[in-house]
Amino acid sequence: MLDKISKIKKFSDKIRKTILEISYNCKEPSHIGGALSMVEILAVIYSNFNIKLLKPFDRFILSKGHGFLGLLSTLYCKGFIKKREAFTFQKNGSEFIAHPIMDKTKGIETSNGSLGQGLSFGVGLAFSYKKKKNKNSIIVIVGDGECYEGSIWEAAITATENNLNNLFVVVDCNGHQNDGAVNKMMNYRQMKKKWQGFGWNVNSCDGHNISELIQAFKKSSKTMPTAIIAKTTKGKGVDFMENNNDWHHGRLTKTLFNESLKSIIKN
Repeated sequence: MLDKISKIKKFSDKIRKTILEISYNCKEPSHIGGALSMVEILAVIYSNFNIKLLKPFDRFILSKGHGFLGLLSTLYCKGFIKKREAFTFQKNGSEFIAHPIMDKTKGIETSNGSLGQGLSFGVGLAFSYKKKKNKNSIIVIVGDGECYEGSIWEAAITATENNLNNLFVVVDCNGHQNDGAVNKMMNYRQMKKKWQGFGWNVNSCDGHNISELIQAFKKSSKTMPTAIIAKTTKGKGVDFMENNNDWHHGRLTKTLFNESLKSIIKN
């Protein structure tokens, strides 16, 4: 188990460094903070589930589409996307923009820009797979700010009513959204109660603790969908970005890029 955790930690470190490299390379503002907050979540998902290109067994949906820089970096680190492709991010003519555009040949399951849509897509997949008696899992990452969208809760009750025990939702609770902090009614402490109220099996964990994340996925239900409420830090790993919502969408200069690399090496 310790060896597995160590491998996922190295994978996380590589993803975090790649996020910074790709962001700096594009020379434009990008959604760095929310990408950094979900690094360990992505690393655990892509290490613990059987996600492949073209004919995947398990399926991953990024609902918080502005976190695409994190997913792109993960797909590159997994070898799904070549370096020359990944590093065209946000450049003229690139297929990789700020939000994901569906391309299953690259491992991108859905296009996503409007928040709240990814969970509905995941519910549909989980429902169809259950009808076909497939054994796969559907995993969706949503943001805590995204949970203000009514479509999240419409999808949540649909999942409960159809006993979608093959569905996982991870709520990236970094405490911020585009225009500021998430208020107390949608914060980390309240989030567990909300998902339980919709009939989900709910586990809470430190979203940067790999061991806790693995255990949260293991504590799934045989009859209900599972929500994992992951407490995270926006901008995790870079001192001047952590809990600083200015880095929801920001540009790395050469000086800041070098400073950010030193910060993640230190941490």
